[in-house]
Amino acid sequence: MKPARLTLTNRLVLGYGLHDQMKCYTPRQATREELEWFHDSDYIEFLSTVTPSTPPSAAFTRFNFADDCPVFDGMYDFCKTYTGASLAAARKLVSGQTDIAINWSGGLHHAKKQEASGFCYVNDIVLAIQELLRYHPRVLYIDIDIHHGDGVQEAFYNSNRVLTVSFHKYGNDFFPCTGALSEIGTAIGKHFCLNVPLQDGIDDSAYVALFKSIIEPSITTFRPESIVLQCGADSLGLDRLGCFNLSIAAHGECVRFVKSFNLPTLVLGGGGYTIRNVARCWTYETAVLTGCDVPDQLPTTPYLEYFAPTYRLHEPLQTRVENTNSRASLEKIRRECLEQLRYLHGAPSVQMHELPPDLNGAWVEEEANEDSIAAKDAANTSAEIKRDPYA
Repeated sequence: MKPARLTLTNRLVLGYGLHDQMKCYTPRQATREELEWFHDSDYIEFLSTVTPSTPPSAAFTRFNFADDCPVFDGMYDFCKTYTGASLAAARKLVSGQTDIAINWSGGLHHAKKQEASGFCYVNDIVLAIQELLRYHPRVLYIDIDIHHGDGVQEAFYNSNRVLTVSFHKYGNDFFPCTGALSEIGTAIGKHFCLNVPLQDGIDDSAYVALFKSIIEPSITTFRPESIVLQCGADSLGLDRLGCFNLSIAAHGECVRFVKSFNLPTLVLGGGGYTIRNVARCWTYETAVLTGCDVPDQLPTTPYLEYFAPTYRLHEPLQTRVENTNSRASLEKIRRECLEQLRYLHGAPSVQMHELPPDLNGAWVEEEANEDSIAAKDAANTSAEIKRDPYA
């Protein structure tokens, strides 16, 4: 989850002037109490105290700190920062201050209640959905990362208030080795979990058609009051860890389709390991979400050479992975997902209660603090643009 992806994305967004079409905030970090809304306290205690110099112990194994979850300097602050941004974005949505909120630093969908997994340490998605559920009776979670959204699915596997839909590569021991069609939820959450397991090489037309044919009935049947969309860019063609043939335009078309339903939507980042393409993708999707048309020629930024030799937003795929998804296999997946939706028998009803006064007061105070921070940050950003220290 290298921060360089976010730096490049931010510079392209600024270069295209897309920040002028949004309100930008610098929210506070998530508190330990907020992290423990989902994660076990002993796990968060370990996360907050471990350092790269901590001697190996049984706790490393217990909490799954291994090769794909290394300990690094500033790890706990990093987790609190991206999680705080996702929580703040969810609060902007439920307050009615916006209908679309973006946090490209979020989307860490593999983290479990008491363990790290797949470069994910705190599951900001689960925490943001929990925040939305305080006000919205039903939330739809959509995941277009190439890896299965296992941490989010596990968190809501026995809930009928969250419908999870994950499009991902499945089979041949591909991480995290979950996400089969047969994983449909349990107890009252049975049939509220849809998995779309795909094979290597799926292309634009097949992916987008399948996405739309499943997402539209998911929304019309489940009738969510808000949507959380995880936009992992490792599902793009030529990603270092991916194996699909998706273009940025097709990835963005999925975002555009979700936006067309005009529901409060939280958009998050996720995976992506060819950083120049991640930045291209998330910049393009920022344009989609803000309703802007941007030229294919990239703007001049201090990092323009990262995008050589084409210097374009939509870089064509020069090589492709063989498409092993047959039309029959994709149709089988589509039919089985629609059959699962049929079992929902419409949207579940939920009795909602007013928030206690103390929570309302804390939220109002937090909003005021965020607005103050945002005003200061806007001034700093303006000054930074004028005297770019990276030029």
